[in-house]
Amino acid sequence: MFNKFAPAILAASVAALASPAFSGGFIAPVTETPVVPPVAAPAPANDWSGAYAGLSAGYVFGSDDRVGISDSTDTLLTSPDSVDISGATYGLHAGYRWQREVSGRQVVFGPELAFEGSSADDSFTTNGTEASNEMKKLLSLRFKTGVLNAAQNTLFYGSVGISRGEFDYQVDGAPFAPMDYSDTFRANAWSVGLGVERKVTERMSVFGEWEYRDFGKTTLTDAAGYHTEATPEHHSLKLGVNFSF
Repeated sequence: MFNKFAPAILAASVAALASPAFSGGFIAPVTETPVVPPVAAPAPANDWSGAYAGLSAGYVFGSDDRVGISDSTDTLLTSPDSVDISGATYGLHAGYRWQREVSGRQVVFGPELAFEGSSADDSFTTNGTEASNEMKKLLSLRFKTGVLNAAQNTLFYGSVGISRGEFDYQVDGAPFAPMDYSDTFRANAWSVGLGVERKVTERMSVFGEWEYRDFGKTTLTDAAGYHTEATPEHHSLKLGVNFSF
């Protein structure tokens, strides 16, 4: 009976193989290519731009303030000694920075406003003449510019600025010059500085800096017309911490 149906089965098999599904040979399955979303450019390793505020502690030194007492005709009567202020300072500051790439280097720049309180002072008693000077406070506006290292975690910078200081000054010129002066005076200064700042976290950094402040000469005159020229220029070393926002 099998032999009876064999030709029909064979014919059906040939017809199936000849159908359009098999006429082109083997057809590989189609797979869709996955869509890969675009990847954003990585952010800088350390971004220094934006607002910041901080605290500092420092030391003032290297002043050169010779006391010379003159009369109303500008005749020098005596120049007994100096009141070269030195001592500790403490400060608060705030600023804003921009960061740009310039010639392949990351440059950071911006203004900073600072307040300093101080106990820097000096005094003398020489041949009967007494004098003293104390820096009470200082308000400064400076502009800082610097470059980052390759890792962008350390900033090397310079600064230029202006300051206004308040000083308590006293002179008792007896017996060589009867000057009697005791008052507070204020003077403006220009300043230059150098510093280095390093990030310890994304939002906190520590710094150290040197600054020189030149107040020029301020003539201090008592009621009788005797006068001296105060020159409270000085150097300042500071250590501090900044917090960025």
